[in-house]
Amino acid sequence: MSEPIDPQRHLRRMWENAPRLAEAKANRIFLEEFRKTLKAQLMKGCGLEAIGAQEREAYANSMYVAHLKALQEAVQIEETLRWRMVTDQASVEVWRSQNASNRAMDKSTA
Repeated sequence: MSEPIDPQRHLRRMWENAPRLAEAKANRIFLEEFRKTLKAQLMKGCGLEAIGAQEREAYANSMYVAHLKALQEAVQIEETLRWRMVTDQASVEVWRSQNASNRAMDKSTA
């Protein structure tokens, strides 16, 4: 048989992780939006006239590649926290369902 679910523990963990998840999401969104600014700055600063050449240089720039790696890390952090939240929510729902079933069983045997 599985270990009993402690809903208070899961609710507490959800409460504690909420600010971290919010911060992770804010960081990810900022990095996604700043990518456009960074690309524009790199295109402007490369000294070429053709838009295609500017874009190529911006995408190849080490600052842009480093930014993409930071975005990758931000997404990983956000998704890890989000799935922890989903798991805690599911655990509370399982606990609620088990308790409802137990109450129904108690009523049927009374």
